[in-house]
Amino acid sequence: MPRQYFAVRGVRLYVDVTGDPAARPLVLLHALGLDKSSWDPVAPAFARTHRVYAADMRGFGDSDRPGRYSYAEMRDDVLALLDVIGADRADLIGHSMGGTVAWLVAQAVPARIAHLVVEDTPPPRRGGRLARTPPAEPPEDVPFDWQALLALTAEFLDPDPSWWEQIPLVTAPVLLLAGGPASSTPQEQLADAVALLPDGRVQEIPVGHHIHQQAPERFFAAVSPFLAS
Repeated sequence: MPRQYFAVRGVRLYVDVTGDPAARPLVLLHALGLDKSSWDPVAPAFARTHRVYAADMRGFGDSDRPGRYSYAEMRDDVLALLDVIGADRADLIGHSMGGTVAWLVAQAVPARIAHLVVEDTPPPRRGGRLARTPPAEPPEDVPFDWQALLALTAEFLDPDPSWWEQIPLVTAPVLLLAGGPASSTPQEQLADAVALLPDGRVQEIPVGHHIHQQAPERFFAAVSPFLAS
């Protein structure tokens, strides 16, 4: 895939860019510990209808490791990326960490998001999900900045209450894909989040948390008509 880098807020983000330059932008945001290549099972299909930007978030993949990590920093990186690529409106898909970032982007600039797809990820809320605090040092070599994992896990365990309270600010149509009983995400929280949206729906693809990797055809079949609506 053609790889480009974009300078945003003093950080270089590496992005796989595919599809017709004249088509509507679609930004793909990956999960914690992964990178833009996690979207390879579905990105080519979306490139038939969109200009697809699969980004390495700061600290991950080939992007810079600036040592400053938070969900707000990543949100602002995505907002800056939209400016750099000239996207007045874009579709946005996020998974896990990237799903949280996608929620924050859609809350911050609701008019610029045409459709929001979030994969098995409600906005974090206090007491909502359990996670282990990782060790201070990585147990083995990892292909990302361990400091990013530490910072983001700490925020996940003690999230900003506004992340949940501002769900109603998202005015774009929202498709929240649920991984079903095999997922580590408490599925009732997905329904709780959708109930707060002006235009939201939940669709279950019961293969666990990594839907687009475990069932790419079913993922695309659910998301493609939603983005076309």
